[in-house]
Amino acid sequence: MSDLFCPATLLVARHGDADYPHARVLSDDGGWLTDKGGQQVRELAESLRLRNVAGVYTSRMQRAVDSGAVAAEVLDVAPRMVEGLQEFSVGALAGRDHDDPELLEVFESWKAGELDTFIPGGESGREVLDRYRAALEEISDQHRGETVLVFSHGGVMSFCLPRMGRNVRNDLAARQFLPNCAVAEVSIDADDVTILSWPGSADRAVV
Repeated sequence: MSDLFCPATLLVARHGDADYPHARVLSDDGGWLTDKGGQQVRELAESLRLRNVAGVYTSRMQRAVDSGAVAAEVLDVAPRMVEGLQEFSVGALAGRDHDDPELLEVFESWKAGELDTFIPGGESGREVLDRYRAALEEISDQHRGETVLVFSHGGVMSFCLPRMGRNVRNDLAARQFLPNCAVAEVSIDADDVTILSWPGSADRAVV
């Protein structure tokens, strides 16, 4: 049995470069990994060979599942999907521009701590945070004292991880956009979450 007081190390990564059937508008499509994305994931996995990665976990969205499959093959472990790691849903705003004012207003409310604000037809900030935290805790409970790789998504990573970490501010990710395969290193024990490292770029073009 694992020691609940021994932390698990989660390498939480944004998926590799992906393409989508409706790339120019808001959508909940899972997309798919491109050839470029596959190479990005392979390079990431190769860089982690000496970390003795014990498992690879992914969100249920296809671009993350694809990323996990590539990384798991390199690291010789079995990929597993965990509910709760997926990107936030755009709900009724699907089909609108990425900078839709109504969506941006919701994000501003979340950043201000108003987590009960909903994306129309989607989730509240509190619901997103709760299910993401539960997913990472589920993974960490299975890997005390071990290191695992987790493929997730830039938006939900940037929103949730700073709000989970005891040692960072909620606005850690402000104006720090996550490139594909960027990795946030997170330590989780029985009652504590510590952000050990945070990636990011001031260039929004990386998203």
